[in-house]
Amino acid sequence: MADKILQVNHLSKSFGTHEVLRDIDFTVSKGDVTSIIGASGSGKSTLLRCINLLENPTSGEILYHGQNVVARGFNAPAYRSHVGMVFQSFNLFNNMTVLDNCVVGQVKVLKKNKEEAHAHAMEYLEKVGMAPYIKAKPRQLSGGQKQRVAIARALAMDPEVLLFDEPTSALDPEMVGEVLTVMRSLAQEGMTMLVVTHEMAFARDVSNHVVYMSGGVICEEGAPQEVFGNPQKQETRDFLSRFRNS
Repeated sequence: MADKILQVNHLSKSFGTHEVLRDIDFTVSKGDVTSIIGASGSGKSTLLRCINLLENPTSGEILYHGQNVVARGFNAPAYRSHVGMVFQSFNLFNNMTVLDNCVVGQVKVLKKNKEEAHAHAMEYLEKVGMAPYIKAKPRQLSGGQKQRVAIARALAMDPEVLLFDEPTSALDPEMVGEVLTVMRSLAQEGMTMLVVTHEMAFARDVSNHVVYMSGGVICEEGAPQEVFGNPQKQETRDFLSRFRNS
């Protein structure tokens, strides 16, 4: 069995009387690329935000190497430095250059010196094709470029797992491909990734595990060829019917 990195047990999340997630169970092992799919409002992004402790689950456990990260007194910032997040809206610091965006977390959180952090940031900016833009501010970049910087920033923290929250949904169609290309290459290199996405071809072709959510619960999960090729639930079949032949 591959090394389990994250294990979600009986996770639920409510906002007031509105139950957004109910009794969610799944596991992320080293090297997994797990795509979470489902209609808008099915709880996908809330699940990711709970895993990264941006939201506190109402009940249940999130185990990171067997330790419950929602337990009282757990060091959330240290955990987040191992479980990186790439947001739909980039979340770059607008007053900083591309390079500084990728350096600041390393210096402040990982306590690296500036020279080491710069070298490490450049390595990942090269990787995502953004090295020529290191002096630019985010406002000077396209959406696809911003998202590639956001991925480089997350990678520069040397995370064990990368969470992607609909990383292409704020992009113009012609920019989606450049971000998906970076994500595909990360997957090929063995990066452990948990991706909330509407990009069904990515989920089908790049993932090794697909989770279909509906109404705050996991409706169906399995290998992409099973979920896309032979879905067991009528609800999954209905959702995927428009993508099956794409």
